[in-house]
Amino acid sequence: MDKLPYADAFLAHLKLERTLSANTVESYGFDLERLRSWLSRRGIAALDAVSREVLSEYVVTLFDLGFAATSIQRTLSALRGYFAFVIAEGWAAADPTELLEGPKTARYLPDVLSVDEIEKILEAADTAAPLGLRDRAILETLYATGMRVSELAAFTLEQMMLQDGFVRVFGKGSKERLVPIGATAMRWLGEYLDTERMKLSRPHTDSTVFLNARGRRLSRMGIWKIIRKYVTKAGIKKEVSPHTFRHSFATHLLEGGADLRSVQEMLGHANIVTTEIYTHVDREYLKEVHRSFHPRCKKQ
Repeated sequence: MDKLPYADAFLAHLKLERTLSANTVESYGFDLERLRSWLSRRGIAALDAVSREVLSEYVVTLFDLGFAATSIQRTLSALRGYFAFVIAEGWAAADPTELLEGPKTARYLPDVLSVDEIEKILEAADTAAPLGLRDRAILETLYATGMRVSELAAFTLEQMMLQDGFVRVFGKGSKERLVPIGATAMRWLGEYLDTERMKLSRPHTDSTVFLNARGRRLSRMGIWKIIRKYVTKAGIKKEVSPHTFRHSFATHLLEGGADLRSVQEMLGHANIVTTEIYTHVDREYLKEVHRSFHPRCKKQ
């Protein structure tokens, strides 16, 4: 199977008719392509040969490969949407995702970096080296704002409100939020804009803030590679991704005394339950808060 039948039509439907974000459509495209590749290796060349048993085996394969339950659930969501679409269009007769079960999702606490570990990663960027100023500005902005990697990659000059100390961030579903950026990140961002970005800019360059060496927007994978470079250089042994910076941003705010609603607003979560996943606060800290603020404890 060289191409999953009607995949392009399905993705166009998501983009044009259901108006899903470009990142969501791209993710669904990756999910469908991964399935196509697996089906090809199994010698399955026709859509009507994809049964519930075949997809169940595929889910088990993803689990064995170490995919997180949340990632597998998103894959299943993409497959259910795809098969519902081709059936509605009359291109298939049966839905193999019907009654298909996925792994149970569980709330989990991702790794968080300590303030000291964050400092080591930030300091690992040599700002005198080529692209070092850009990389420092990227790391500082991620930690200062808690942006998702897709939000940082799409970050433009028009979204900056540095005179007010804020940036405008467009999150999932193009929902806009205002996030304070802080003086330190503003300084590094300003230095990058005044010097290095001007050197990276080309005639084709748009208003994207963070550019690659060819004057184009950095990809999400490009940002991942930058982070891995400095995590390794700093000697940090944890698995660190752009999302680790987001989690650390939220955790450090909460440990510093920020209220959950404010952190929810800065992260752009529609539901505060989602934000609660980021409350990676150790028990001793919670006990200290209880001792400090509960009326009965204060009396003692």
